[in-house]
Amino acid sequence: MTVSGCMSAGDHRSAVQNDSGDRVTVGSVQREIKVGMSSAQVAEVLGSPNIVTTDEERREVWIYDKFSSDVAVSENSGYGTLILLGMSGSSGARSTTQRTLTVIIKFDKDKKVRDFSYRTSRF
Repeated sequence: MTVSGCMSAGDHRSAVQNDSGDRVTVGSVQREIKVGMSSAQVAEVLGSPNIVTTDEERREVWIYDKFSSDVAVSENSGYGTLILLGMSGSSGARSTTQRTLTVIIKFDKDKKVRDFSYRTSRF
């Protein structure tokens, strides 16, 4: 009799997705961004913004707008053989999670952080 199995959805995700590196997260914003930082320091921590604009006093405003979609699929299947009898079956599940993160950093006239905010959602 032979039985085979598959990796779990978490194992598959680990095999195909690398979560390290240049990721803007709520944690990195909370931990790293401080009022008084220079724009160069912000760029070093968070990378380049998606949008750069100015406010009514011509001070720079940086916007980081991030969106991610994770799909996890888990499928279990088995096959058994006993002399002349064969049997197979499978079952599985699929899960999709989407997340957004918007970070707004406002600079003063000396290009130092004067204020920042962030919004996150998960659905």
